[in-house]
Amino acid sequence: MEYRGTYRQVLNNGIVVIATENPAADIIAARIFFRTGTLYEPAAKSGISNLLATVLTKGTNELSSMEIAERVESVGARLSADTTADYFLMGVKTVSEDFAEILKLTAELIQTPSFPEAEIDLERRIAIQGIRSQLEQPFAVAFSQLREIVYQDHPYALSSLGTEETLAAINREDILEFHQTYFRPDNMIVSIAGRIAPEEAIALIEKVFGDWQPPAKSLPNLTRPKVNSQPCEALITQDTQQSIIMLGYLASKVKDPDYATLKLLNTYLGNGLSSRLFVELREKRGLAYDVSAFYPTRIDDSYFVTYIGTAPQNTAIAREGLKMEVDRLATIPLNEEELQAAKNKLLGQYALGKQTNGQIAQVFGWYETLGLGIEFDSRFQENIAAVTVKDAREVANKYFGDPYVSIVGPKEAINN
Repeated sequence: MEYRGTYRQVLNNGIVVIATENPAADIIAARIFFRTGTLYEPAAKSGISNLLATVLTKGTNELSSMEIAERVESVGARLSADTTADYFLMGVKTVSEDFAEILKLTAELIQTPSFPEAEIDLERRIAIQGIRSQLEQPFAVAFSQLREIVYQDHPYALSSLGTEETLAAINREDILEFHQTYFRPDNMIVSIAGRIAPEEAIALIEKVFGDWQPPAKSLPNLTRPKVNSQPCEALITQDTQQSIIMLGYLASKVKDPDYATLKLLNTYLGNGLSSRLFVELREKRGLAYDVSAFYPTRIDDSYFVTYIGTAPQNTAIAREGLKMEVDRLATIPLNEEELQAAKNKLLGQYALGKQTNGQIAQVFGWYETLGLGIEFDSRFQENIAAVTVKDAREVANKYFGDPYVSIVGPKEAINN
């Protein structure tokens, strides 16, 4: 999809505005980011940003939940709030004609939410049900266990939902305080893409949010525990139809020079039906119901994870096979053909991930929120193209030593 350049401007109150004109369709999408999320939560209030996201759109000082819903749905718009490990996000999508009006409503939600007690209680119960539901899902249990052994006291160890104990302890005053701390103009990025000229988009944000001033109090200067690599093994017995095996390796944060190479190795190893893990462990050896790898983009230290779901009787051999395929990246380097195929796949998927206005707004706003700047869009692609066979092997040797191991499955299978 062709679009006409991306522009960045900082308003007097600190709001960063990113505007991308894309006249292909009569649609405008906005992504409004705040630098908060689970990374910024105190351990005793884990889950507070997710709870805030669920109730942020449920009322303002002037509007009820029903009135908000009617305003959005009457024009066929979309409005959402969500939280992640590294940021909080509001999404807006409308036809061009209605964008200004829905943006005003969004500003009201951001600045004067009412956080009704009844809505908080309802969403707390829903979140607790979600936590309990995850306990019945072997993959979710294994993933939770892996996060805990890798990250220990770091906020990344916990689910964005929090725990039953922390959710029970969060009250409306806690949510108000968290909101007042992080929802401020100098902690906000607005990324807009669609049928709107950049200067018009910037002027509209100035009109809607320009009078909002940051408080005198500075943002908290958070200190987070350093994540030390101490690989270990953790097992959970569960009466399941398959065993879930996860191998995790502490890996680089997004600003580290090894980030692009690790993304490429992840693509080669576990991305799609042509990936090394799928071909070797599922197609050739028939060991996997499901097999893949992932390497999340993170502000703090990330992790590189491979996993396999296998028949209980194959637990030991599947674990061995999974580790062998990771180890091969360090001992038997990718050849030029394999490396180029991985680059083509990754860069192709990256291009496909910027087709809609929402995706365009997401990418540029996300990079700005992570402190990378909008120019990272082109720099990332250049970094991927520049990775060599030597780089791939050196990075594999650097990170893929002894893994953290998380296994969930029947007792007789995982204890052998």
